[in-house]
Amino acid sequence: MPEQLIGVTQGFLEFTVEDYLATTQTSGRYEIEVNKLDPRLRMPLCSQQLDASLESPTPLGRVTVKVRCEGSAPWTVFVPAQVRLLREVVVMTRPLKRESVIGDGDVALRERDVGTLGPGYLTQLDQAVGMKLLRPTVIDQVLTQQAMQQAEVIQKGDHVVIIARSGTLSVRMPGEALSKGGLQEQIRVRNLNSKRVVKARVTGPGQVEVAM
Repeated sequence: MPEQLIGVTQGFLEFTVEDYLATTQTSGRYEIEVNKLDPRLRMPLCSQQLDASLESPTPLGRVTVKVRCEGSAPWTVFVPAQVRLLREVVVMTRPLKRESVIGDGDVALRERDVGTLGPGYLTQLDQAVGMKLLRPTVIDQVLTQQAMQQAEVIQKGDHVVIIARSGTLSVRMPGEALSKGGLQEQIRVRNLNSKRVVKARVTGPGQVEVAM
């Protein structure tokens, strides 16, 4: 009977995990390990097909499956298992100090069990490259969104080119940044020709854009 319970639990978890990955559109491979049951466990043979249900909120990490017999001699057993979801996530290839800007060679993709990770892990290198660290990191550390922020490409006082666009027409004029900002952020800029202060979107180092 313990072998039958393990087989039922394994099959149920495989179906449940596949459904979970399809529903959440999550990629990766999974491993299921059903805990060994006490070989002295004795239940009468069930006269009906065994019913399995998940007792845990998600089918990842440490889970418990309730296996139930609703036959003429009903019984219920709770079977513990471990489900690992392995995905490639962004990790640090070397230690970096706080406020360092992440470069191409500072990060790599490595397979990790994301069931043991908190929220905010990254699955693409371009999500990290060019970002600034909010705290120091160590080698092989999984990088999260909470550990970094947009790096400033323009500092307060920088001379910038203001580009005003309207359809296919664009006009360039000199400006001075009145605040710092990263890519796609809005900053205040003074037009050095008109002395007017406008809000502009950072489009690159030394370059901002406003709508005409």
